[in-house]
Order: sequence, then C-alpha cells, then structure tokens
Amino acid sequence: MRLTGVSPESGWTGLSVRTALSNASTRPGLRLPGRVTVVAGSTDVPVLHVRLGLVTTAEPDDPEAPRRLVQFHQATVTGGFVLRAGRGRSIPFEFPLPWETPVTVFGGAPLLSLRMGLRTEVAVEPRLDQGAMVPVFVHPLPTQAHILAALDTLGFSMRQAGLVDARLPGVAQTLPLHQRLGYWVAPLYAGPITELELIFIAEPAGLEVILWLDRRLALAGITHQSISRFRVWHVGADKRDWIATVDAWLRTAINRHAAAAAHADWSATLSGSAHVSRPPDEPIHPGFGLGGTAGGGGIGGGSGGGDGT
Repeated sequence: MRLTGVSPESGWTGLSVRTALSNASTRPGLRLPGRVTVVAGSTDVPVLHVRLGLVTTAEPDDPEAPRRLVQFHQATVTGGFVLRAGRGRSIPFEFPLPWETPVTVFGGAPLLSLRMGLRTEVAVEPRLDQGAMVPVFVHPLPTQAHILAALDTLGFSMRQAGLVDARLPGVAQTLPLHQRLGYWVAPLYAGPITELELIFIAEPAGLEVILWLDRRLALAGITHQSISRFRVWHVGADKRDWIATVDAWLRTAINRHAAAAAHADWSATLSGSAHVSRPPDEPIHPGFGLGGTAGGGGIGGGSGGGDGT
C-alpha cells in the first residue's frame, strides 16, 4: 500500500512538498521506506533542511489538561540545498522507528482512537513549509502480540488505549511519552482488582511489561494501586506458553497488590492458577481458578515465565 501526503503550495515561495510511503504498515524497530519530492515555483528556493517526524495525539501528565499533538521522534532526511525555479528534487529515505514506538494496530484493526502520522518539515527561511501528514500504522512486535492475545484469551477486554506525554519514574525510556492500554478485568481475576493497565517498554533484546493494578470501591471511597514489572526476551517468543506466562505475571502482581492492601477486608489473593490445561477456546466455567473471591479452588496447569521485579 502506497500512501502519499501533499502540502498546499506555499504562497510566498511557490514550493510544494509531496511525501509517499512505500508501505505505511510497520513495527517498532523497523524502518519506514519512502520518498519526499519538493518542487519549486517561479523563484529559486534555498532549503535549509528536510526533516521527518512521528506525530500523534497524547495526554499531558496533568489529567486536567487537554490532549495535544506531539512530535515525539524525528530524523533529518537531507541538509541544505538550493532548489532552482521550476525544478524538483526527489529524496528517498528510510525513517527509523524507535523500539518504544506506540502500537496503533492489533489483529488488523486500529487500537480504539490511536492515530499516528509522519510529518514532513521543509525549512525555508524565515518560515517552515510542512507537507501533509501521512498516516502510519504500527503493528506490535511478536512479543507484544503474544501478550495482547494471551490477555484476550484469559478474558480481559480492552476498554481504552492512550498515550501519556510523560516519562515513567525509574524506567529506562528513550521517548518522552509512553502508551497505556486499559482493560476490563477478566472474571477469573475480578475481586482483588477492578482495573488493569498495561504498559510496554521495548528495546532490541526484550520487553519490559508493566502491570498497573487498581482496586476501587467507589461507594466506600476506597482505592488502592500497585505496579509490578516483568521482563521477557524476544528470542524464543514463539516457543513460549504465553497464556501460562501472562497468567503467572497476573497472579504474582495481584498477590503483591493484595499484600500491600492487607489491612482492607476486600484484598483477596489468588490461591491457584487461572490458566487451565484445556485448549484456550474451550469455555471456562465460573468459579474456576480464583480462590477467595469467585469461589472454588484453582485449577493448576502450566507455569509462568519472565522475571518479576
């Protein structure tokens, strides 16, 4: 699929900018191939540089402030040159995507309202002519896709997907923003928690998975939050039992969460694994796997992977 963005012709330079992507679908850590074409009008145009930037809408750290358009990664395509009147120049590029690039597509469908684009900036003194934004579709890394699929199999439903224009304290990040995926909690895990947020911090060797757990009792005015972090490597991802891995992460995180809220009478722990040895598509009857909140003992089967921190 070839996608193209064209800027309106500049009124004072007559310069037009056209950006085309050979394939707008990509993944974190890959390169976006494409071409920028600039054409001058009736006068010579001194171009200072041509630069590309990834742009998306993100929420500021202040929850009361409105969302805003953020350019979170950029790369220069070429330095200065003079474009003669009536002439054009075609500039090929391979734009590198950071490993932490937020995911906007999963299973062939957009992740709720997430959108991302590649913006072209052509610097001409004393102003900037910016080409139209070309949409970019970022698919998950295989490791990320396995985790998202496992959560779906375990009964979690995604309720929101957003970007926060802020860094996470104590986490090694290269980008100034991070992605949060919010879920309705699966029945097997309900009780100890009512909300789950998932955060990925990817790098070439592996993936840091952050589980943000919350238990809210709105009528009683009670809330308790906790964070658990796990790391998994990209190598061998296709051979791992991801349902067992994610289930083990969840049980570890929930039990830590419950221990931290031990003073509250609603802080039940998980006494058994929610992962069953049946095929994932076979229905799981109510009451299995959750001791102390849904009734019934846990059904063992499978062991977790990854290192909790």
